[in-house]
Amino acid sequence: MLPTSRRRCVEGYAIVSRDGMLANAAGVMPASLMLEADQRFFEHGLDSVDVVVHGRHSHERQPRSALRRRLILTRQVAGLAADPSGAKALFWNPAGASFEQALAAIGTPNERVGVIGGTDVFERFLDHYEVFHLSRAPNVQLPGGRPVFSEVPTRTPEEVLAAHGLHPGQPQMLDAATGLAVVSWLRSSGP
Repeated sequence: MLPTSRRRCVEGYAIVSRDGMLANAAGVMPASLMLEADQRFFEHGLDSVDVVVHGRHSHERQPRSALRRRLILTRQVAGLAADPSGAKALFWNPAGASFEQALAAIGTPNERVGVIGGTDVFERFLDHYEVFHLSRAPNVQLPGGRPVFSEVPTRTPEEVLAAHGLHPGQPQMLDAATGLAVVSWLRSSGP
């Protein structure tokens, strides 16, 4: 089960190619998607979260990455297990432990959770994001790549977010020279 507390804010962070991919066909994020302006936006966002959630093959590659608490989703453990490479990291198998159990094990505070992928991880939280920051690199195309959501390319990432109750904010230009922009998709608070 995922968080239901109104105090917890789950935020997604992804940069995708023009065709909605976050990695190439080998599952590796290419240098063409590691754009400096987006990396600054990404690092600034992660500096404000309490816990980072990602899959075994997703990485931040930021100077302060090792300082952050993190839950690493994997099927390689039964429920929860310490990550021997980092004192602030915990392996989490959602089939064996709930999100609340994982957050309790990693410690507090955990009011702001940053989700950084991959595909399965992004999808696990689709109905729980308060905000999803979607950056688009319009000059990059990754045919046969790994999509941000499994429905891509049948649907665009934006259509998937809208189908899960998120609404686009105003685009923020990160780099005018490359056309790189981010749109923060927000969950409406309801009537």
